[in-house]
Amino acid sequence: MTIPASVHELAQVNIARLNAPLDSPQLKDFVDALDPVNADADAADGFVWRLKSDSGNATDVAVFGDAWLIVNMSVWRDANALTAYMYRGRHREMLARRREFFERPTEAVTALWWVPAGHRPTVAEAEERLLHLRDHGPTEYAFTLRATFPPRRAVPVTGGAPEQPGDQPVGR
Repeated sequence: MTIPASVHELAQVNIARLNAPLDSPQLKDFVDALDPVNADADAADGFVWRLKSDSGNATDVAVFGDAWLIVNMSVWRDANALTAYMYRGRHREMLARRREFFERPTEAVTALWWVPAGHRPTVAEAEERLLHLRDHGPTEYAFTLRATFPPRRAVPVTGGAPEQPGDQPVGR
């Protein structure tokens, strides 16, 4: 029996403000871990795509016009696949050390949203979703792992944010 492919995939964006320049000794462990951590993601069950530049990662991709912010953006089969990757192996080790490398956030830095299968989000789209989450909290348009929404009502990629939030989130 063939399992039908989903019509939706889960996009995620995460931004972080660096504590020091990428070429500084303070960030050496982070920079040295980028390729192995990204290779782990690429091989993870449920991984679909990640943003990268010619460097093979996204540390040189501009976000919110701030040179001290770096962006991580990827697409996954679903929240379970993303979570399974995030909290295992090298990614978990680096996540535990994030305060060594990045400033403590004062507002939402991670947003999730459903995209049509095959769509690859842009940085501008991710910025819009993150700003919407900051302004409105979790909605179908932009949500978090703690307050997810089902893909059945994925908001179209074009057309901007909805004016009214939809269903209530599904708690994790």
